[in-house]
Amino acid sequence: MAMVKKTVVYTENAPKPIGPYSQAIAVHNPDRLIFVSGQIPIDPETGEIVKGDIREQARQAIDNLVEVLEAAGATVDDVVKVTVYLSDMNDYAEFNEIYEEYFGHSKPARAVVEVSKLPKGVKVEIEAIAAL
Repeated sequence: MAMVKKTVVYTENAPKPIGPYSQAIAVHNPDRLIFVSGQIPIDPETGEIVKGDIREQARQAIDNLVEVLEAAGATVDDVVKVTVYLSDMNDYAEFNEIYEEYFGHSKPARAVVEVSKLPKGVKVEIEAIAAL
């Protein structure tokens, strides 16, 4: 199995990241790509939506993402791209605080968009691509 090498791409000729993400990630020699479907803040034990603010919902959604990654043999360090859907962009800063706890050291490429509605009325959904 070839070793995956991730390289952070950075240029002064484009805007600096305004959060815990990279402008781009180059992936060299991936043996396998993992596409993780959007995860929302459902408690896997109860099947219920986690009530609360964006921080509580973000933590549960990311915990769910981490569990799916681990089931596929990956970790957050293997993630090269994340897409985040927020129901309210005013939650961006608070979401970033939680996100940085998980991804602050690896900083995959990322997009965050506001959407008019998410499944089950949640505040956040997050999907990822990992390379092994």
